[in-house]
Amino acid sequence: MRDQLYINGQWVSPDLGNYLDVIDPSNGQRFTRVAAATEEDVDHAVRAARRAFDGDWGHSSGAERAVWLERLADALEQRQDELAVLEVRDNGKPLPEAQWDVADAIGCFRYYAGLARELDPRQDSPLELPDPRFRCRIRHEPVGVAGQIIPWNYPLLMAAWKVAPALAAGATCVLKPSELTPLSALELAACAEQIGLPPGVLNVLSGLGSEAGAPLAQHPQVDKLAFTGSVPTGSRIMSAAAQDIKNVSLELGGKSPFIVFADSDIDAAVEWILFGIFWNQGQVCSATSRLLVEDSLADTLLERLVSEARRITIGNGLQPGVLLGPLVSAGQHAKVLDFIREGRQHAQLLTGGHRPRDLPQGYFLEPTIFLDPPLDSRLWREEIFGPVLCVRRFKREEEAVRLANDSPFGLAAAVMSKDPQRAARVANQLRAGILWINCSQPTFTQAPWGGMKQSGIGRELGRWGLENYLEVKQVTEYLSDEPWGWYLKP
Repeated sequence: MRDQLYINGQWVSPDLGNYLDVIDPSNGQRFTRVAAATEEDVDHAVRAARRAFDGDWGHSSGAERAVWLERLADALEQRQDELAVLEVRDNGKPLPEAQWDVADAIGCFRYYAGLARELDPRQDSPLELPDPRFRCRIRHEPVGVAGQIIPWNYPLLMAAWKVAPALAAGATCVLKPSELTPLSALELAACAEQIGLPPGVLNVLSGLGSEAGAPLAQHPQVDKLAFTGSVPTGSRIMSAAAQDIKNVSLELGGKSPFIVFADSDIDAAVEWILFGIFWNQGQVCSATSRLLVEDSLADTLLERLVSEARRITIGNGLQPGVLLGPLVSAGQHAKVLDFIREGRQHAQLLTGGHRPRDLPQGYFLEPTIFLDPPLDSRLWREEIFGPVLCVRRFKREEEAVRLANDSPFGLAAAVMSKDPQRAARVANQLRAGILWINCSQPTFTQAPWGGMKQSGIGRELGRWGLENYLEVKQVTEYLSDEPWGWYLKP
């Protein structure tokens, strides 16, 4: 395991000699350490990225960059099983989920290799003008040096979502993974070293947000900031970007609603509701954590949900059959328990809310379901980021839409009904960037990802993710031999 920083194509020790412990969330024990970057290391990395961008990389073709992206995908694929196990030890998620994430990350690099190739024919595309004396062409050029800060819930996949489109566009990267889950990002750097990716194109700095993330956001040679994480940190990133008017994209929190109408298939509803809140221990920004159930179905559905939630297997993510691993850290575990303690005072606890008795070590928590939390409670309005579902009933469609939209967040939402017209009508009224009909959480590299309101700015994935790292330039040429005539007279 890597205990150095990856800067300018080399593994280097941190300038101030600081290190961080890496904790296995299944037992709370330290199992390795990583370097802790500080402002000095950030400056070295940004300057290396700037040199690489100003050199060959920033002037390379999309076809040339596609080759490097495919080589990165190949290198990751060769280590796919190893990387999945590393994600489990670092993050705690069950192994099948980690395997899914690693495969998605590999696919993300391959997808953006394809989009990189498509960039070349788009260059210098003509634009029709009303005045024949002028000719205009449009260029798509890389944004420059990208500072990228990613969260701990999908460590390698979030790195791929940031790095792959940036490299495809021709930008260079300084990637800062979460201090809680830095290992797979460092192994991505190892893959870059293995394939001989030009120095400075990808730099990876493990470290604390305050000591590495903040200096990265404030560095004057960073052209673009891309951040995924909490709203308070996103606000600070945006403030830092404002100082130099940096290009910024933010994917922030969510408190996503799931509206279930009485005509829904109950088995399908139970499956998608459980998946939507308990996948990845509920540590998902788009988790459908607010369940709105039509009144005539509510009692039957709740009985099934409680029964099935109690059957979910909890344990070390490397054990076969485990569906719910530990939360990522002691701090996150304490935060979620605090929400549950407060929720008990205002809402009915239907199931869960405790550490499993047979798992005294590690950051484990039972799947938890609350009924009828007050509309103004923290339980209903704030992002918990844990396996906690809040349920309320509704009687009319317009009531469900109003309750769903009554949130400062707007990342995702889901609606379930056998009536396709009603499902589509409700989906079109929900104020969120991602809408699911008769499902929850499916995510595809080809489709845009991002939210409205406090859930962020901009979109990742698909061609929208590539455009995050491109600047559009118009080049207009005067073709006539005749003087323009404003100053020089014939």
